[in-house]
Amino acid sequence: MTRPQRPGVPLLRFLGATGTVTGSRFLVDTPQARVLVDCGLFQGLKPLRLRNWDAFPVEAASIDAVVLTHAHVDHSGYLPLLSRSGFDGPVFCTAGTDALSRIVLPDCAHVQEEDAAYANRKGFSKHFPALPLYTEDDARRAVKQFRVMPFDAPTEVAKGVRATFRPAGHILGSATITLELDHGRTIGFSGDLGRPNHPVLRPPVPMADADIVVTESTYGNREHEDEESLRNFEQAIVQTAGQGGMTVIPSFAVDRTEVILCHLRGLMQAGRVPQLPVYVDSPLALAALDVYREAITRKDPELQPGLGAAGDPFDPGDLIEAHTVEQSKAIDAQRVPSVVISASGMATGGRVLHHLANFLPDQRNTVILVGFQAEGTRGRLLCEGARTIKMLGRYVPVRANVVSVPAFSVHADRSEILAWLRRAPRPPDTVFVVHGEPEAANALREGIERDLGWSATVARNFERVRLD
Repeated sequence: MTRPQRPGVPLLRFLGATGTVTGSRFLVDTPQARVLVDCGLFQGLKPLRLRNWDAFPVEAASIDAVVLTHAHVDHSGYLPLLSRSGFDGPVFCTAGTDALSRIVLPDCAHVQEEDAAYANRKGFSKHFPALPLYTEDDARRAVKQFRVMPFDAPTEVAKGVRATFRPAGHILGSATITLELDHGRTIGFSGDLGRPNHPVLRPPVPMADADIVVTESTYGNREHEDEESLRNFEQAIVQTAGQGGMTVIPSFAVDRTEVILCHLRGLMQAGRVPQLPVYVDSPLALAALDVYREAITRKDPELQPGLGAAGDPFDPGDLIEAHTVEQSKAIDAQRVPSVVISASGMATGGRVLHHLANFLPDQRNTVILVGFQAEGTRGRLLCEGARTIKMLGRYVPVRANVVSVPAFSVHADRSEILAWLRRAPRPPDTVFVVHGEPEAANALREGIERDLGWSATVARNFERVRLD
């Protein structure tokens, strides 16, 4: 293989997460090495999803190393395809990211394989045969390339590039990453920032010293209305149970499910909502629960102090784990008021689609959306009041109540991002705003310029900037 022509000066290239909240991929290309920061899938609108099928913008085999901020698929989910395409270098991440990725990536592949098989059986795909982007075997091969890194320990990940991981408080193992180049420049990547009031994880640590900062902007134009959102969550469950309905919560399997269960436990123990059966119907969410429980057992320093001292914080009292397809199908026959938590969080795939198809047509039921819903997803359509939703090859009427509860997001809001940036040891030369829809990214850029007095710009797709 011919080695890539090296640039004369270090460059930062934006290969994803520009104009959208998904597909995080940032290439640091130096005269000595190529390091990819995150390797995520695009989600949401079809034109974005189709990008996953495009050839990767640089030759996969030319990349020397990947560093991962965390295990969510919009940051890690392209790795199996990158590996299959020729990338054979190390993937550096924290222990929590390693543990979660070993279940997230094979699950992501499994869902793709199942969806393709279902489309082929039912004949509703435009492509025949419908194919998954990659297979479980691809995913299991990719995770063999992972190398676990401790927090706060600068380590050379490629020639002339040292990486330091610091807790980001978003999900277990999530990190901000600082890359130090031999050329004397330092680049900080926020990854996804958590919130200071996360019930399970400690808050993000302050930003490290950096010449260039690349920050997310998912909620760059919004503030989380925690009290109102949590009140709406409580009222929706009480009202739905009172009219004999089911509450369905599409949830991200990793961390969001844990946050919801913690809150349900508190509400039920306080008698503020009735004691209801709570189903967790997602093999991935259940596997992630085990990872979090194991972290509690070993008193992982990422966790809030004392978590688990009063018993399993994720058991509201009548927790029912649906591991098998048969157990999942049995939920749809359930007529006793219950809460069903099922992936995926934006209703883009997975078991939750079957529950939505079953429960959306009944006005006694409620769907609670508990986080950011990207443009083009079914979750976004439900938020915007759609009266019919296409899923599983047919149109489903929406008669159930739909409630949006953004307080359950584990993304920092506008003020929290600005507060994190403000704690930097010094102002960076430039802040590049990524991982946000255009309105959110521009709003955060304006806030950085106005409130912090720093130079900021919204990154453009495939843009290259010099780092010297």
